[in-house]
Amino acid sequence: MEALAAPATSARLVAEAAGTFLLVFGGVGTALIAANNGLAANGFPVGVGYVGVALAFGLTVVAGVYAWGPISGGHFNPAVTLGLAAAGRFPWRETVGYLIAQVVGGALATSVIVLVGLFGPDGWLATAQDGGFASNGFGDHSPGGFGLGAAITVEIVLTAIFVLVILGVTHATRGTPALAGLAIGLTLTLIDLTSIPVDNTSVNPARSIAAAIYGGTDALAQLWVFILFPIVGALLAGFAHRALFERTNI
Repeated sequence: MEALAAPATSARLVAEAAGTFLLVFGGVGTALIAANNGLAANGFPVGVGYVGVALAFGLTVVAGVYAWGPISGGHFNPAVTLGLAAAGRFPWRETVGYLIAQVVGGALATSVIVLVGLFGPDGWLATAQDGGFASNGFGDHSPGGFGLGAAITVEIVLTAIFVLVILGVTHATRGTPALAGLAIGLTLTLIDLTSIPVDNTSVNPARSIAAAIYGGTDALAQLWVFILFPIVGALLAGFAHRALFERTNI
């Protein structure tokens, strides 16, 4: 029986862009459109809140991994791509193309959200942008008032955990391929539940860049934190996994 040909590079890059688009559109879109819709007539809050946003990010990853993971590996996150490369699971030479595709996919997603906002209620888009457009932030821009140290800590630690889980559940012999997407999505949901109040949760530079594009000068000024430290956490996880769990007896 003839083996199936590996997907073309162009197909893999499109899959990464599509998966990142889905993640950002679903997660950031939920945060902006559905998280808080004010109060009902009886005073009950209308909206999905932090829990809904966390679930949205997790569900988009589940859907994306099962839809496009067989084509590209389902990274949808520059930190994941670099973490997998550090672990020896992905060629370093292919990282640049993946990173570009992910950033483009995320930026397209927030651009579509802006397009939706242009046809929204009067002042909705301006209010969303004035509020940072669901960008990541610390200090005055943290939902819970957490400082820079807290943002750095959660981005390093939680990105490392995320990458370690991905490396574990996708292992060629120890992993469970049929459940990998679900485990990865639920892990991201847990991460968001833990850290949305700290810094709106990044663990994904493409998500952070996509929101900051429309989040104003303050979001752009703090963006470096949410590019640098998720990558630090991912690289630490990748190198640690390779040293601790991929060693073989001679």
